[in-house]
Amino acid sequence: MCGFIGFFDTREKKEVIVERMMDRVVHRGPDMGGKYIDAHCGLGFRRLSILDLSEAGAQPLYSEDGNKILVFNGEIYNYTEIREDLMAKGYKFKSNTDSEVLIHGYDEYGEALVNKLRGMFAFCIWDKVEQKVFAARDNFGIKPFYFYEYEYNGQKALMIASEIKAFLDHPSFEKEVNKKALKPYLTFQYSAQPDETFFKGVKRLKPGHYFTYQN
Repeated sequence: MCGFIGFFDTREKKEVIVERMMDRVVHRGPDMGGKYIDAHCGLGFRRLSILDLSEAGAQPLYSEDGNKILVFNGEIYNYTEIREDLMAKGYKFKSNTDSEVLIHGYDEYGEALVNKLRGMFAFCIWDKVEQKVFAARDNFGIKPFYFYEYEYNGQKALMIASEIKAFLDHPSFEKEVNKKALKPYLTFQYSAQPDETFFKGVKRLKPGHYFTYQN
């Protein structure tokens, strides 16, 4: 189990917010923490080390040109086969982690990467040149992925996390009950909607789905 958080807007002093959001999911990854911040993005990661226990497997993880940044929770079962294909194409690997297959795989295959993956995963890749988010979740929804859209300075913005509680430390998060989710729960005693949560505006990325988010 690992955990990630992130948000994409143009506010200054992102580091304090990233640190607080990371602290909310520290139980998911007590071994190591890392963050990436630029003018449009703040990403944080808490790591539980399983494959490649060295710092070479630390996240956020960067593409070879440094323009794409990955946070990833899960395990890619067929990563060795994908890795061999990427190495044959000239990609160089610095670690033995399955996460590095994702960042190089996105460079090589683009969004078609998701069709090659077998495993349980939730991940997000930030392209700082294109200013684009690419995120995906495994077919069975084993690994969690939540997102929330908001406005900052009149522009659309997005935050993501492995657990909803991380959103509580973001100043743009509005804590409201989602009546659409509450009514089915009171009727059936479980959440009957696959993408809704009990917080208004907070969505689950559906199993077997991905999205891009840009501008």
